[in-house]
Amino acid sequence: MSNPNETMIQFFEWYLPADCSLWNKTAMEAEYLSDLGINYIWLPPAYKGIGGNAEVGYGVYDLYDLGEFDQKGSVKTKYGSKEEYINCIKALKQYRIKVLADIVFNQKMGADESEKVIAIEDNPINRNQAISEPHEITAWTKFTFPGRNNTYSDFKWNWTHFHGVDWDESQKKSSVFRFYGKHWDESVDKEKGNFDYLMGCDVDLNNVDVVEELTNWGKWYLQTTNVDGFRIDAIKHIRASFFVDWLKDLSEFSQKNLFTVGEYWSSNVYSLKSYLEETNNAISLFDVPLHYNLFNASHSNGHFDMRTIFSNTLVSVAPERAVTFVDNHDTEPGQSLESWVSDWFKPHAYSLILLRKEGLPCIFYGDLYGIPTKQISAKKELLEKLLYARNHFAYGTQTDYFNDPNIIGWVREGDSEHYMSGMVVIMTVSTGGCLQMNVGKRLANSVLYDYLGNMQEPVYVDQDGNGIFYVKDGSVSVWVKKDL
Repeated sequence: MSNPNETMIQFFEWYLPADCSLWNKTAMEAEYLSDLGINYIWLPPAYKGIGGNAEVGYGVYDLYDLGEFDQKGSVKTKYGSKEEYINCIKALKQYRIKVLADIVFNQKMGADESEKVIAIEDNPINRNQAISEPHEITAWTKFTFPGRNNTYSDFKWNWTHFHGVDWDESQKKSSVFRFYGKHWDESVDKEKGNFDYLMGCDVDLNNVDVVEELTNWGKWYLQTTNVDGFRIDAIKHIRASFFVDWLKDLSEFSQKNLFTVGEYWSSNVYSLKSYLEETNNAISLFDVPLHYNLFNASHSNGHFDMRTIFSNTLVSVAPERAVTFVDNHDTEPGQSLESWVSDWFKPHAYSLILLRKEGLPCIFYGDLYGIPTKQISAKKELLEKLLYARNHFAYGTQTDYFNDPNIIGWVREGDSEHYMSGMVVIMTVSTGGCLQMNVGKRLANSVLYDYLGNMQEPVYVDQDGNGIFYVKDGSVSVWVKKDL
């Protein structure tokens, strides 16, 4: 029996305790995740960062240190040791869960030594505008990794391997400093004039030595960990063609189809679409515009036109390349991209990504297990129910009833491969009510009940497949066939 309803999970949140235990915990949860119907797991960056065992993972120091060397004040990373990471991946694969490694190439942090470099200060608001003459700065750009002592690679990073930095040690000044003779990449997001520079030492992916080193590292990483693909960080700051070539090299090397999803953080769907076109659809993208629609709906006090929930989203224009999500580690309260979807709207949001045909949905660790440091409760029961519904009922032709600004619904007619499949979803952010919908032949002449338990009365569907389906104020109901 085939199951086209693949699902991903992001298995970390920003505020996890720095107790080096995530890899072991993940391995212990592998069977549970498999039972939920999870096919892909996105694990956090596994290499040593500037903060040692307190580093979430994006302030990258040494890509080759997976919790093996005494660097930045610890051997283990925040999530555990190299051995625990590899054992965790093995455990997940035993349950046929494919593992995505979080790849952070845009920046490096925590250099071992500084260098004197000629640089030009660019306007942080408009990076196309120089605001100084070339002058000498002291930049933290030498990465020699003495703690690793040339194990796996003897490559040493210096200023020539970067475009620029945001700190001049000699003046103790923070700004955007571009090294003399270097240029920010052109094929990047146009925010701030040119958004090549994000943070730390900005890696120069035009430098042939850098490209060779990162390709060698990718091959080493695949051989060492046996991951199945990648989640790529901050791709709007990196020239689009780099990852196309890098993934092609690694796919040929590994003889694997490496599923890859990129984080292009923009609410403009046309920016995402043009990135897909520029990369010949080699990389899937997170549907950031949909996230913002969900966020806005959840904070609208019931005044959101639900007919527009999928307007200007990636899943509506390129569903085969859209990874849909409700929240992630960056949108959590207190984070740089804070845009947390309100708890009351989580049933709506997850129904919208889990119970439809289009897109690959990614559920968030912080929703499944909660975020204790922010007093955010776990949505375990809700997500278990919706994932069960996805795996058992959400099949067949999909028909939308998006005609009313307040109440929307859709039908999945079911198919012959999945016993008892077929469902009707109805939701509102304001006053409850009903929609007449046609459920098709498979569910015709039957009794449906609200699987989520929000409505108590059953719905009778006539022999032509017509039924009137109800929803309570600000709620969701998922109607499935009663096994009489």
